[in-house]
Amino acid sequence: MSAVATGASRELASCHLCYKLAPNSLSHCPRCGSALHLRKNDSIQRTLALLFTACLLYIPANLYPIMYTEQLGSTEASTILGGVVLLIELGSLPIAMVIFVFSVMVPSAKIMAIFYLVWTVERHSPLGPRQRSLMYRVTELIGKWSMVDVFVVAILVALVHLSGLLVIRPGIAALSFAGVVIVTMVAAESFDCRLIWDNMEETK
Repeated sequence: MSAVATGASRELASCHLCYKLAPNSLSHCPRCGSALHLRKNDSIQRTLALLFTACLLYIPANLYPIMYTEQLGSTEASTILGGVVLLIELGSLPIAMVIFVFSVMVPSAKIMAIFYLVWTVERHSPLGPRQRSLMYRVTELIGKWSMVDVFVVAILVALVHLSGLLVIRPGIAALSFAGVVIVTMVAAESFDCRLIWDNMEETK
């Protein structure tokens, strides 16, 4: 079987900013002037470092209170899961489901998906390059919506303050969780998905 024709085999590189194809002998993109690389520099190392950072931030995001509830002079601290249970008890099931999905399921799925993609770059995978590229695009798309629950909590705090009967204040876990979201988004951007296709002929 003949080798698959790639941009690299034709000595072409794609600009990481404007996506223009240009000879890889150039040091800067002829369109936008940004640095031109055949692949993102140290993509795997930077992605792994960011993923480990996200894992470390995810621990306090789940262990420490994400919000404090004050009612009739008493204060109760709630973790993410505790807050979900509290919102269900208050009758806010849709908000509770949004927070559970985007605060528990989505971050875990994003981290595991990127870890898997990094792992498959150097090893054979039962998934083909098309499926892994689709996984990457879905992960990148979800990452852009991961702050939805943070905004929901902020809106909930504002609405509850208006009632005057119950006061909800964000906790330190909210900052940790925001850090998880930001770091995982940067990790997804740091991963060069073209690495998935570099060894495509070896998987056939």
